[in-house]
Parts: sequence; structure tokens; C-alpha cells
Amino acid sequence: MEEQQFQTSVDVSVSNMQRDGVDVPDPLTLGTAMMLTNVVSRLPAKDAARTAALATRWRGLWRSVPFAVVDAHILPDSVPADHTMPGGEDVLSWAVAAVASRVLDAHPGPFRCVHLSRCHMASHQADIERWLELLAAKSVQELVFFNRSWPIDHPLPGALYGCTTVTRLHLGMCRVPSTAGLPHTTCFPYLRELVLDTVAIEERDLHLLIDRSPVLEVTTSAEVHITVVDAPRLERLLMWMISPAVPGESCSRIKIGHAPNLCMLGHWQPGFELEIGNTILKVGTKMSPSTMVPSVKILALEMGFEVHNEVKMMPCFLKCFPNVERLHVFSLNDAPSGKVDPKFWKGKEPGCIDCVQRHVKKFVFQEFRGKKSELAFLKFIAERAQVLEKMVVMVASKFFSSADAVNDKLKPLTSAIWASKDCKLIVFKSPSSDEASPAWASKIASDFSCSDPFDLLTADSELCSGASVLQHSSTL
Repeated sequence: MEEQQFQTSVDVSVSNMQRDGVDVPDPLTLGTAMMLTNVVSRLPAKDAARTAALATRWRGLWRSVPFAVVDAHILPDSVPADHTMPGGEDVLSWAVAAVASRVLDAHPGPFRCVHLSRCHMASHQADIERWLELLAAKSVQELVFFNRSWPIDHPLPGALYGCTTVTRLHLGMCRVPSTAGLPHTTCFPYLRELVLDTVAIEERDLHLLIDRSPVLEVTTSAEVHITVVDAPRLERLLMWMISPAVPGESCSRIKIGHAPNLCMLGHWQPGFELEIGNTILKVGTKMSPSTMVPSVKILALEMGFEVHNEVKMMPCFLKCFPNVERLHVFSLNDAPSGKVDPKFWKGKEPGCIDCVQRHVKKFVFQEFRGKKSELAFLKFIAERAQVLEKMVVMVASKFFSSADAVNDKLKPLTSAIWASKDCKLIVFKSPSSDEASPAWASKIASDFSCSDPFDLLTADSELCSGASVLQHSSTL
């Protein structure tokens, strides 16, 4: 893929060099020209422009290659990139707007990537609309656009939808423009990754974005209401701090329709409603093929084990994903709510959970605090997971004074009759001090060389400092 992109880059560069009157190397020296082109296309914008002063052969190259524009790289030296002021306009925002306008005007395109995150949108609406029009005309490939400071619901111009060449679109702290009146022919044929971070967006607009992105593979959302109706190529649906779509609503709804390649979902959070097809999942919902997503292999969720409604809902939720092979559970330290039956996981109510009994090979439990309800769930997994190969328990550091205290608390688990005799039980203290934040990264999540972005801390758990492999009764 990278070689193909590089060759395309070279072809475009040669064409642009011919257009700009720059001598194109003969075949014997084309390799050198290709190397120079590749170097310039990967430099920060200011450095790329400065290469014109190096030698005659560099002159004009920066205008002939797919260009990368990152506002932190194009600021004048007199304006620090990390200069910030809370709210409103300031010198940094004006500097970014002025330099971005000059660079986007001067370069003929295409733009390999454009990252603008230091501009106060409300003060530069006309500039931003013009930038988006330029980027649409000059074939931007990766666009990251963050509004700087409040208000977060300030609308982006509709010119955004003219950027149909984007392969990655990352929007933050703004209102996504309405798609009402958008031509039916508008689509995003190359968009593989969509990241929405603290944005305001109507359900119909998100639906249209996804529906008209036929090769979309990754959707990452923070504080966004999500609807996935028809996304045949979507593989990863990643969520963070999702808030109600309408102020005052008690929950957010995640609706999954046609997503046959969806293999990764998380982090599921308390208060969500899950709608599969046309069925809203509730405690007691009868399972059928229409209420399941069999393609999901990696599932991550958060749960308060002392919250009655969350405990009751969990078996139903897990049954919707019968083929999960990696299950990540983050235990929340929420205040107890309702009465949780200490024997719930021993009773008949959880029933047969297909993914647990037949498919889960790795189970990760983050922020174990030693609560009875947590232990009961760990035992439930251990006693039913027939193909489990590894259970990783990350202990909340401040709740235990020593390794012996952890081992004592886990005795009910190690003395249980495990369904998988060869399963390893690995225990170590969580390196994170933030109990409210599961460890994962959206940037890594979009990297398909990383098979499990929720596994940042436990991929090499046996090598972690202080990690211990505990013996359970089935291994003795």
C-alpha cells in the first residue's frame, strides 16, 4: 500500500513539476528525483519550503509534492506552539489563521495531510470556509480539524462536504454541518477512518456520513450519539465519553444495523441503550439472530459491579456478541445502587452465554478492588470459559498494601474449579492512577497493525513489573 501511494505521489509530483516549469530528471536520474520528492513530502511545511534554498535541483520541489500542513509546524518562530489562553481569540489563533491562509493558497496540492487545531473558529468563519474550499479543490487526503476553545457547537461550514478525497477525517469541538440539501451524488469513496471528538451532530447527518462512505473501516467517537445503519466495510466502532444525543436524556443509544464486518466494539459504558436491527435490548430480551452481532471478536466494556441494573443487564449484553474471543472489562468505582444479589452469577439468570463458554480466549479485568461482586464475576468466567487461555487481573493499586493482600483476596478465584485447566492467571498492579479511564488510544485504534487497541497494558502482561502467575486449583 505504501509503495503504491509513493508511486502515485511521484507521478503527481512529476506532472506538477512539468506544469511549474521545473526540469524533470531523465530516466537515469529519476531515482534521485523520486528520493528527493519523498523526502520533501515528509518534511514539516516550513522545512519543506526552505529546501528551495539548498540547491537548484530542490527549487520548486516543495510546490510539486503532496504536502503536509500541521499548524504547529507553520507558526512563526516568535509565536510558541504551546501558547494557550482560555476562551476567545488570541495571538496564537490569529497567527495560525494568517499562516495557514498563505500556505494553502501557495501550494497547488494535493495535500497529504492538514492538521489545524489552534484556530478559534468563531473568529475566523470566513477563513475556514475558504480553507475547506481550497482543500476540496486541492484533494486533501487526511484532514484533522479542531475548534480551539468554546463554543464547541460552533458550526463548521458546509464546504466540509466538498472534501470528498479524504481518507481520514478527524473533527473536534465543533458542530458538524447539516447534510440537508446535500446532493445525492455526494459521497466519500476513500474515507477509511472517521473520528468525532466532542462534536455536536444530528443523527441523520452521522447516518448519511457513514452511509456514503463505502470503504469506512474505523469510527471513533467521543461524546457523540452513534448510529450505524449501513456500513458494510466498518470493522472498528470505538467510543469514549458518549453523552446523550438530546440534553436531558437519561441515556445514549448505539444503533447497529448492517455492519457485517464489525469485529471490534468498545468501550461500552453504563447508561447506553443498544439497538440491534429494530430491537432495543433490555433485561429479559429473547435472543435471536436478529438481536446478535456475530462478527464482533473484541469487546470492551465498563461496568459498576455494585450497581443492580448494570449487573442485571450484563448477561443480556454479552449474549448479543456470541463469538467474542477477547473480552475486556473495566470495573467502575461507582456508588452502590440497588441491591446486588451476591449469588447472581451462581444462579440461573445469567444462563448460557455463548461467547464466554465457547469462544473467549483472553479475558482482561481492569481495576480490581477486591469487592465480592467483582470476585463473583471472575469466578463465573473461570468456571465457564472452556477455551480460556489467559485471564489478566489488573489490581487497583491503592486498594491493596501488598502482593500477599492481593493473593488472599483472590483465594476464592484460585480455589474455583476452572473450566479451562491450561488457562494462565496473571495478576499485576495497574500502572494507571486514573481509575476513571480505561487504557486505550484512538490513534492506535486506527492502526490496523495493532490487533487490539484495548490491550495496551496487558499484551505483555507476564513481563510487567511485579506481575505474578498464580496457580489455580485446576493446575495443581
